Amino acid sequence: MHGRIKVKTTLEQQEAKRKEREKKLQLYVSATQAALQKRENGQLDKEALDLTAQILSLNPDFASLWNLRREVFLQLQTDRSDEEMQSLCSGELSFLENCLRVSPKSYGTWYHRCWIMKIMPKPDWARELALCNRFLEIDERNFHCWDYRRFVTQSSSVPDPEELEFTTSLISKNFSNYSSWHYRSKLLPQIHPDQLRIGRVTEGALLNELELVQNAFFTDPNDQSAWFYHRWLLGRADHPLSIRCVMVSLDEGCVSVTFSQPVAVQDDLILFLNDKPIFVSWRTAGRKEKRSLFWVCDLPKECINDRCCQYKFQVLWKDGEAKKECILYPGTRETWCRDSATENEFFSLDLSEGKSNVLQQELKSCKELQELEPENKWCLLTIILLMRALDPLAYEKESLGCFETLKVVDPMRSGYYDDLRSKFQMENAILKMEYAESFIIDLSKKGLTRLCHLEHLGQVTHMNLSANRLRVLPSNLSMLRRLQMLEVDNNEVVRLEGLWNLPQLEELSLQCNQIENVSDLQPLASCPHLSVLHLQGNPLCEKADTRTQLEALLPHVNTIHLSLI
Repeated sequence: MHGRIKVKTTLEQQEAKRKEREKKLQLYVSATQAALQKRENGQLDKEALDLTAQILSLNPDFASLWNLRREVFLQLQTDRSDEEMQSLCSGELSFLENCLRVSPKSYGTWYHRCWIMKIMPKPDWARELALCNRFLEIDERNFHCWDYRRFVTQSSSVPDPEELEFTTSLISKNFSNYSSWHYRSKLLPQIHPDQLRIGRVTEGALLNELELVQNAFFTDPNDQSAWFYHRWLLGRADHPLSIRCVMVSLDEGCVSVTFSQPVAVQDDLILFLNDKPIFVSWRTAGRKEKRSLFWVCDLPKECINDRCCQYKFQVLWKDGEAKKECILYPGTRETWCRDSATENEFFSLDLSEGKSNVLQQELKSCKELQELEPENKWCLLTIILLMRALDPLAYEKESLGCFETLKVVDPMRSGYYDDLRSKFQMENAILKMEYAESFIIDLSKKGLTRLCHLEHLGQVTHMNLSANRLRVLPSNLSMLRRLQMLEVDNNEVVRLEGLWNLPQLEELSLQCNQIENVSDLQPLASCPHLSVLHLQGNPLCEKADTRTQLEALLPHVNTIHLSLI
């Protein structure tokens, strides 16, 4: 037995580890208490740095201790020379590098490194750039490191083209480097800005990028990074905030304004009558929203006292950031001014001949890839987007077929595809309505699961939403101030939240939906001209006292149909 090493049993090993953990915990707690006590006593000295270093080297995510270290450095700055501070900051950077080896994605550590570089008398930006490169080699998706890299390049004025070349080198090593693709989307608009489309790139740069990204997804068709970037390349520019429509109605005694983006109106929206501002109080039609596309105000009665005169109305948003005006001519009771979807390319790209040719070639290539990879969802979705970029109406039938295939190959996201298809279907219907110069829109039998782009329908008088899959009528339906007839038969509607305050609605058909209670029809009480209501085929029709309750809730409705013929 002599000379043999004693091997501890499992229980002995567990007990030894427990005691070791307790010892470390006691040291951790005592060091933390000592550091926080020094902070409370105002003792911001070298010892405080040593105490916090003991803890942060084990747990770099202790935010309070990073704050304490910054307080110590600010104190040291008051009586130390630049040479001494340079040495202290260099030591701190070495300590931070050790912390990053423990936790490469520690937000507190990267933030503290930014702070140290800002107060360092002579920062070595080249060294920091090299450090970023090392950490990105370890983890190419370390977004904290990418953020720090952007801070370094901005602080040291690294040219954007050099950074673009850096992303190219990373992508050439690994097409799946999503962070590099994303970085390119931020750099390109700075290097090749399109003067006509905010946030987009010139046509030449776009065509070069399409060639690069096509190489990526043909190499690895199932990797999503390149497909996402391709989708960004095909995206439309974000239009600046604008006023889409202004409508004045003397019968309602109000002025309504529709924006291109949801806004919160306080004192930023000013109404002018004949070039003179008038005081009004703006509200949303749905009553609850803080931000909305649609705002309405009551028109003071004393403003228009002569019907034989001509009146000019103008709305101004934030001192001219957006504005629109309309004229109320003598003898008229209503006027409006609106944007046209066909004139402003809201739903399609403005394609030159060169860009159109390239996108046609892209579409051809993607279809060839889809023949080889028939179940590749990214390829199918890109085909849809390419067809919409080229001609949404010409490719409408083919796009719908691709959506059906998508739902088969990727059933987990069928709800998303249904919503996206609904969005595209509504865009096409709006374009057709605009081309026909009509105020009637037929959205029936399209399988719609959601309604969108309603800000373009402010002048519609008749809307047919029958035979879809709608469960809710959204609150922004209240923007349809001229709507007189609404058909929503054969859907799955359970609530009518979107039907508040439709001033001209006369007839509403809700046959064969899922409305169970009379109380669910409460919004209709705010529609003063509603006279005909069709409710056949809803669960509430089976209740004995439904008609009595409806007559009490909606006394102004002359005809209520509850029985199927």
